[in-house]
Amino acid sequence: MHIPDGFLNVATAASTYMVSAGGVGFALKEVGRKLGEKHIPLVGVTGAFIFAAQMLNFPIVGGTSGHLLGAALAAILLGPWTGLLVMSCVLLVQSLLFQDGGLLALGANVFNMGVVGCFVGYFVYRGVASLLRYSRKGILTASFVAAWGAVMAASIFCALELAISGTSPLKVALPAMAGFHALIGIGEGAITAAVLSFVLVTRRDLLELRKI
Repeated sequence: MHIPDGFLNVATAASTYMVSAGGVGFALKEVGRKLGEKHIPLVGVTGAFIFAAQMLNFPIVGGTSGHLLGAALAAILLGPWTGLLVMSCVLLVQSLLFQDGGLLALGANVFNMGVVGCFVGYFVYRGVASLLRYSRKGILTASFVAAWGAVMAASIFCALELAISGTSPLKVALPAMAGFHALIGIGEGAITAAVLSFVLVTRRDLLELRKI
């Protein structure tokens, strides 16, 4: 899902940079006000886990790649704004050190995997878990659905950006991205549910609802 440089037109790259920069700026403000000291180690561990998970890439149409996302997990554990910062840091390091996603396309990658991934994952999780009354089964079901939905939403936005930029026709990019990531989303949902199952046993307090 990482978009390399040269695959987006100027308008798409610039607009996604503006949205992502605004989101990250607001996230820094919110997290600075509300993040507690007990959550700082969790932020580091979550970021390291997502970084490692995203390093396994599978090539897809249009020069992009498919991989685990981790945005829903970050948003569920840390809140959407902190999750966005974690995802942004991971994507920045990947682009600078491993050329995984271009610097000019960083705004789009942060938007797709950070903004879209975290907020879709977080609100789907909240909605499904609330319907199931935050029972253990409800939390695990909600985390699976949220992770799958976050992956799908991010992949769809990626396909749309490639199509708008003229890199790959929508009729090619959308089925390829959405179809491949529908399968990846199942794996990500299972991993997310497994992680939260462990958290429920060891530190259920980490799943308390947060505003950050």
